[in-house]
Amino acid sequence: MGRSFEVRKASMAKTAGQKSKLYSKYGKQLYVMAKNGGADPTANPSLRSLIEKAKRDQVPSHVIEKALEKANGAGGETFVLARYEGFGPGGCSIIIDCLTDNNNRTITDVRNCFTKTGSKMGAPGSVAHLFDHFAILAFQGDDEEAVLEAMMAADVDITEVECKDGQIILFAPATEFFKAKNAFHEAFPDVELAVEEISFVPQTNTDISSDDLPMFEKFINMLNDCDDVQDIYHNAILPK
Repeated sequence: MGRSFEVRKASMAKTAGQKSKLYSKYGKQLYVMAKNGGADPTANPSLRSLIEKAKRDQVPSHVIEKALEKANGAGGETFVLARYEGFGPGGCSIIIDCLTDNNNRTITDVRNCFTKTGSKMGAPGSVAHLFDHFAILAFQGDDEEAVLEAMMAADVDITEVECKDGQIILFAPATEFFKAKNAFHEAFPDVELAVEEISFVPQTNTDISSDDLPMFEKFINMLNDCDDVQDIYHNAILPK
């Protein structure tokens, strides 16, 4: 399929902004994950994976502990996933994932980002079909065959394995994430994963012109400034 993970990472602008935004983002995600599946990481693999990711992003332990303690308490906030789709500056396709306790506030904030940058908010499903929803594992190595054999032995459904510049990138359906991760750790216990995530990967890319670049950057910055926005995925290739 020829997907380039480096290009994808550079073009997706899946950024978290300042530290306070990063901590708030993880705090909310950890709370929701623990509230829905239990606050014990040993019994909640999704929570355990998110805690590991938070630690890699240098989220302090007290932020993680506070979110878990909050989830253990009675009552509390009720956050739901809200996903918005549309077309950004230069005609790029974009998906915006939010966690919100007030849908009216969130959709107003997101729509404002589209309106003020001449972008177009679409209906649900208008853009998602242009992306693949993948589990992605990346690590240092060059033996694709060994990775494929390990995944096949564990009956993991693999979409693609790439090897480039001493790094192996494994793509699998999103539903295979934990199965693939466990199979990897069992087969290669001494190899550390550089990337382990579920993400939207564009099927095709859109080149952003230098004229559209300032508005595109404004659009992404406005979205990152929205408290409820968790992740931003797009298919834009920015000019060098």
